[in-house]
Amino acid sequence: MTTEFRVDPPTVADERVLLQGFLDFHRGTLLWKLSGLSGEELVRRTVEPSSMSLIGLVRHLSEVEKYWIHRALAGHDSPPKYWTAEHPDGDFDLVTPEQAEQDLEDYREIVKLSDALAAQHPLDGTFIRPRYEDGYSVRWLYLHLIEEYARHNGHADLLRERLDGATGE
Repeated sequence: MTTEFRVDPPTVADERVLLQGFLDFHRGTLLWKLSGLSGEELVRRTVEPSSMSLIGLVRHLSEVEKYWIHRALAGHDSPPKYWTAEHPDGDFDLVTPEQAEQDLEDYREIVKLSDALAAQHPLDGTFIRPRYEDGYSVRWLYLHLIEEYARHNGHADLLRERLDGATGE
């Protein structure tokens, strides 16, 4: 595995730069865990009975970014792409090797748009999550996304190690 996908976050910077740096680090860590794998390997479920796969994690985090940043923060109409009422775990269950490369490209585009949308809002800015009454700050949103990525990167570590023995921090 190559670490070309991630850059260490800054150790001294203003709050926004630190938060963005840690989010980018975790996004890069996810891509690092997928590097060098075929479509077949990306969809392989290696921790039975879980339906989790590496590409499923990418699809799930694509939906997380779209929900929290595109829809909740920016107010865009961003319906889920990978899951429906009929397939609530479609991000994990409906993966195919042939679609894996497109899923990665979609993820990269979603991240770019997420960054552009989030940059338009101050950290102290607030928003209301769809179908909820409580307000959230943009600062909270960054911390939540960092937590979400960190947790799922732990899953990615296990999945990758079960695939080919590759490990890393």
